[in-house]
Amino acid sequence: MQIFQAILMLFLGYLIGSIPIGLLIVKIQTGKDVRQVASGRTGGTNVMRAAGFWSGLATGILDILKAACTVWISRAFGFGIWMQVLAPIAAILGHNYSIFLAERKDGKIHLRGGAGGAASVGGAMGLWAPSILIIFPIGFLIFFAVGYASVTTMSVALIAIVIFAIRAWMGLSPWQYILYGVLAEILLIWALRPNIKRLLAGEERLHGWRTKKKGWGVEADDE
Repeated sequence: MQIFQAILMLFLGYLIGSIPIGLLIVKIQTGKDVRQVASGRTGGTNVMRAAGFWSGLATGILDILKAACTVWISRAFGFGIWMQVLAPIAAILGHNYSIFLAERKDGKIHLRGGAGGAASVGGAMGLWAPSILIIFPIGFLIFFAVGYASVTTMSVALIAIVIFAIRAWMGLSPWQYILYGVLAEILLIWALRPNIKRLLAGEERLHGWRTKKKGWGVEADDE
């Protein structure tokens, strides 16, 4: 029975993560399909391109909350630390590979979604709420310093690893929280493989104020 309940909780986490908030917001705001805009991802960065700053911000906030709530739900139903760690991982998987965005291409079923940055932040926030007050400022500084949204996205799970490692060393949180950061980072890296290739080749596009220095565009598969 406990195994069945655990599987059910993981499936619920995946379904919650799969809710394509960005697609819905862009559709309501503009009538566009965000999958046909720029990178085609459903995260806040691409929603911002498709429907403006506030739509992108709303998408990011709601993507954070949908991953965080999987932790809160698992706690409310009395699940232990392992499920509290794995439920938001399931949500990140759902966000990146949404069952609601399945499409057939070249005779195969493909699942679309985002890159998991906001969902990774949400999982960390669910485990320890104040973590968002650390991840956001550091993430902003990284983005301002390097100008690559993809690098910023990959950094959020690394920041979470450092936060939870320090807290575990101080005896303030279980070591399993570190594993959350590691698993989230693996999912982020996997989702951003195209960006990593461009980074290594020196072809990744800059964002924000740094584009004015380089004269590059802003379309990328970052979020």
